[in-house]
Amino acid sequence: MPAEWVAVDWGTSHLRAWVMQGDQPVQALQSDQGMGRLSPAEFEPALLALIDPYLDPEQRTMVLCCGMVGAAQGWQDAGYRAVPCPPVVAGQAISVAASDTRLDVRILPGVKQAEPADVMRGEETQISGFLADQPEFSGVLCLPGTHSKWVQIADGQVTRFTSFMTGEVFALLAGHSVLRHSVGTADDWDEAQFLAAVGESLKQPEALLGDLFAVRAGMLLHGAGAGQGRAHLSGRLLGQELAGAAAYWREQEVVLIGAMALCQHYQLALAEAGATVRRVVGDALVLAGLTRARHDLTTFIKEG
Repeated sequence: MPAEWVAVDWGTSHLRAWVMQGDQPVQALQSDQGMGRLSPAEFEPALLALIDPYLDPEQRTMVLCCGMVGAAQGWQDAGYRAVPCPPVVAGQAISVAASDTRLDVRILPGVKQAEPADVMRGEETQISGFLADQPEFSGVLCLPGTHSKWVQIADGQVTRFTSFMTGEVFALLAGHSVLRHSVGTADDWDEAQFLAAVGESLKQPEALLGDLFAVRAGMLLHGAGAGQGRAHLSGRLLGQELAGAAAYWREQEVVLIGAMALCQHYQLALAEAGATVRRVVGDALVLAGLTRARHDLTTFIKEG
């Protein structure tokens, strides 16, 4: 059966698509053809390689996209909307000129903040999916990831947000610095060491750079294991993030949105800091946000 429409989450490293009938996904698809490995001319072929069997040859099928596909280095720059604003305004999605006449491609814009300067692209769709289920929510969302986002929500709008490069800094230090010799695999983990390192960052965030070298020195001088090293590095960096994001999580509940394994680390760290936390699976929210946007966009097109 041809797709009624296709929902697409196109990130830096992966492309995910859902073949949709109404609000229900009938097929989930994915590939490693993320934005980071494609030139603008390669986006359409990468999309067709995934969804071609589900396109109706007799009509155009809406393909509604979010994520890095709309970045300056993506298929087409979809721009940003300034806070305070609803996380997604489907009527501001841009149309992409596709060569294949079966495609009606739309890309949702990201969200920007002038001061302090910040941007998000993709997370806003997860936030919209969360608010579709909890429209009265007012408070703080945290979306862990390569560049984690702390987001204040009020009256259905993103009012302010802050990004932290914690995940990327961890990957750089663990893979490309002297610490790579002292950091184990993801399965090699010392939770007690992780929580101790979180506490150290919360107490003395100014000592971070000196303490990081202790990861290497601890292995050389005291035989500390690689699992301890990985947990210490992760805890020290995540604790540093919490110290910087304290204005978001102190004295209010935090809702974590994202992959459960990563959110579990954040939940442990926040509990160590004394915060109240609950978790929500992020993957389902992307599709919920795209589905909500498709309803709004269809209404916008009809009224326009």
